[in-house]
Amino acid sequence: MFALVFFLPFIWMVATSLKPGAEVFSTPPSLVGSEIRWANYADVWTYVPFGQYMLVSFLVAVLGTLLVVTTSLASAYAFSRLKFRGRDSIFFVYLGTLMVPQEVVVIPMYLFMMQLGWVDSIQALIVPWAFTAFGTFLLRQALMTVPRELEDAAKIDGANHFKILTRIMIPMVLPSMAVLIVFTFIGYWNSFLWPLIIVNSPQNTTVPLGLNMFIGQGGGQWQLIMAAATISMIPTAALAILLQRYLIRGISLSGMGGR
Repeated sequence: MFALVFFLPFIWMVATSLKPGAEVFSTPPSLVGSEIRWANYADVWTYVPFGQYMLVSFLVAVLGTLLVVTTSLASAYAFSRLKFRGRDSIFFVYLGTLMVPQEVVVIPMYLFMMQLGWVDSIQALIVPWAFTAFGTFLLRQALMTVPRELEDAAKIDGANHFKILTRIMIPMVLPSMAVLIVFTFIGYWNSFLWPLIIVNSPQNTTVPLGLNMFIGQGGGQWQLIMAAATISMIPTAALAILLQRYLIRGISLSGMGGR
């Protein structure tokens, strides 16, 4: 019953996407319109360049996720398996950045992007958020559960840190990596504030910004907005389903152990 309650907004969104435009705000409200208009989903791609928005969002989300996983995995390995002066202090300071909200850093980040000449560019949508303390913490906790004996055995066989990380550590922490991949992809895909500030041109517009393009001076095409929102959920839902086996295990185990 609770699942149904949380699922109701999704049901209403899909139902609204299939209504005629004149019946979206009908009184009294009805879940189903007088006809099912599948043409709304075709109109989404012609009313605005929605395909371009999807392509940009997909590119940003994929590249951003790859960069976040790479940097988080490298830093998590350093903080969990390497010994150097001030390791724990540096980690706790890095972890403290989680308490800084995005709204606080967008202005200095925008000024930094201006100095780099990256305003209104794809890299400006990706790079500033590619170094996350959340991913480092998540993978660090997972790496700390890997028995030290496996690492010692690999060192005896002549393996360096890169081989230990890629051949031993990564296969052991795949569930936690799946959690990070899904959360990061969704974060990039749904990001609205930063693209709103840094993007000026239509060719770099992402899906969250593109949904606003269905609202004009004559009012909003709400049936098209709901259809576009439904389409925009497909990549994130597909990724969650694809990684479901690792995702459920990763959520249940991440951060539960350590030494």
